[in-house]
Amino acid sequence: MTTPMLNVPPLPMLLAFDAAARLGSFVRAAEHLKLTPSAVSHRISCLEGWLGQPLFRRANRRVILTEAGARYHAEIRAGLEIIEKATRTLKHPSRDAGRRVRISVAPAIGSKWLVARLAEYQRSHPEIEFTVTVSTSLEPLLNGSADLGLRYGGPPWQGLVARKLSNEELAPVCSPEFAARLGRPPDPQVLARERLLRHPLLPWKPWFEAVGLDWAEPDSGPEFEDAMMMLEAAAAGAGIAMSVGLPARAFLANGTLVEPFSIRCKGRGFYAVMTSAAAEQAWLCAFVEWLQRAALSPGPTSTTSIT
Repeated sequence: MTTPMLNVPPLPMLLAFDAAARLGSFVRAAEHLKLTPSAVSHRISCLEGWLGQPLFRRANRRVILTEAGARYHAEIRAGLEIIEKATRTLKHPSRDAGRRVRISVAPAIGSKWLVARLAEYQRSHPEIEFTVTVSTSLEPLLNGSADLGLRYGGPPWQGLVARKLSNEELAPVCSPEFAARLGRPPDPQVLARERLLRHPLLPWKPWFEAVGLDWAEPDSGPEFEDAMMMLEAAAAGAGIAMSVGLPARAFLANGTLVEPFSIRCKGRGFYAVMTSAAAEQAWLCAFVEWLQRAALSPGPTSTTSIT
């Protein structure tokens, strides 16, 4: 019996749709696919015509998936990953066997974010192993003991290649009990009498300016080198902490931390930072692209986030 033909859209349309959905931008999708933005827009318009409904809403320079587009992307992304894995296995049957990624991760995203994602990745890539170490400096990358680092901040990092995982917003977080005593809705002025928890990469002053307070950066209050430890202290009621999205997701999802104020301000971003030698490895770059997609998704442990 003849196998029936599949009635599916052309693959170039699906690849353009997938890139735009993951990156939230036709321009960034075009850069990723090495096409012009108009070519990406045309392919997605053709796909929308094929399906008979819009897949994106345009918002300034970004594009946002419609409800139908989000459902469709979740389905076709899984299919594209199956095609990619089958192709890689056939083309290089033993290429990934025994490969190990040495990751140096800041503790703030290591324990609450990365570990769950690595388990998810290994379910579909059991041939790749991981060694994970904790560091807040770039030294493991510079001395060759790590292939990949996950860091908060921004380039340039001299001699290293950086790929952005997320754009972050700064917002105060605290325990629900701590938030209750601030008032509803709380006035930011109440923070003058509260204990502010501090971290060198998460300043308070930009948020003060966003809410109209002409206050200097706090020079008192507990200071933490480890942002995860600071969030644990905030969850225990020790004070109110400034945080960004990826480290706080699990705390916010389970209700041990809340955002007492509705105003956030622009922070920096989380990056995957690689040595130049690592950046030339296609399989490792594919893992980084997977991390980029994971950072855009709320993930298995979160229903709420501040990103």
